[in-house]
Amino acid sequence: MTPGARRDAGRVLVLRALGLGDLLTAVPTLRALRRANPGREIVLAAPAQLAEPAAATGAVDRLLPTEAPGRAVPDRLDWTGPPPELAVDLHGNGPPSHRLLQRLRPGRLLAFAHPGTPGLPGPPWHPDEHERIRWCRLLSWYGIPADPDDLLITAPARPSPAPGAIVLHPGADAAARRWPPERFAAVAAALTARRRRVVLTAGPGEGPLARRVADLAGLPAHRIVADPTFAELAALLAGARALVVGDTGPAHLATALGTPSVVLFGPVAPSLWGPPDRPRHRTLWHPDPGSPPRPGDAHGDRPDPRLLRITPTDVLQALATLPPPTAAAGSARPAPPTRPRPVTPSPVTGTHP
Repeated sequence: MTPGARRDAGRVLVLRALGLGDLLTAVPTLRALRRANPGREIVLAAPAQLAEPAAATGAVDRLLPTEAPGRAVPDRLDWTGPPPELAVDLHGNGPPSHRLLQRLRPGRLLAFAHPGTPGLPGPPWHPDEHERIRWCRLLSWYGIPADPDDLLITAPARPSPAPGAIVLHPGADAAARRWPPERFAAVAAALTARRRRVVLTAGPGEGPLARRVADLAGLPAHRIVADPTFAELAALLAGARALVVGDTGPAHLATALGTPSVVLFGPVAPSLWGPPDRPRHRTLWHPDPGSPPRPGDAHGDRPDPRLLRITPTDVLQALATLPPPTAAAGSARPAPPTRPRPVTPSPVTGTHP
């Protein structure tokens, strides 16, 4: 299908102006939309820095740059030209995102029902539902089959800079989900003593945190991969022995690549944001008896008490139980249902080059 033919058939606009992990949990939904709309261009409204991972899904044709502070709904979308044939609200459940899309006068809008927008039909919102399952259920309600397990992406062709390493990612966008650097350092030191290669990763603004972990563990500075591009991070994780990480974007990237992982949870249960139940993934969570799935504030300004109950010994024991990487979790991946092509962040207008 050529891009021109897709344009002639109309466009599908998907709103998910959130982070990397949010995009990767929506891969099954995006794939389902791609299969259901083979003649239409799929446009994703999301932050510009997600152009590379959007392309890796094999389900997005163009990225419409948009974002808002935190997890808020953007004030506007820079969409011009004909209204979208179909708009899909994967941003949340409420009038702000509904009305943002309604202003574009789409031919059809798929969203969860909300009393604030009574004229919009849709399924009920279930607050304690896994993110992947939630959005697949939305499409299924509208008659579009979606498989929550259709989440693997193809690894980049570039080689890993540290094949076989155990990667530690100590950062997260909120302190509530950051395991203390002293504990990451203890894990790194123990693995190094066992002659395992350890690499630290650091996203934007996380360099000082990674350097502190490295200093405490006695690791040289060249073991820190700071501010990697998506392709660089994906190549590193695709070739890794395992990833140790909190509930943040790289955890979802490891899941999408099939990389073995140990994911540390605190304010929110793995049942809502964790990897699928596979032998290559381990989740650690120590809630109180009878605790609800959201016992803490995922965006709080201090480490969650449940996260602090996880010890370095817990992590090392979980790592020891991971199976070795296989062809399905390492350098080779099942191909996505459509061939990936570059997705560039650009405004959506009536015509495209």
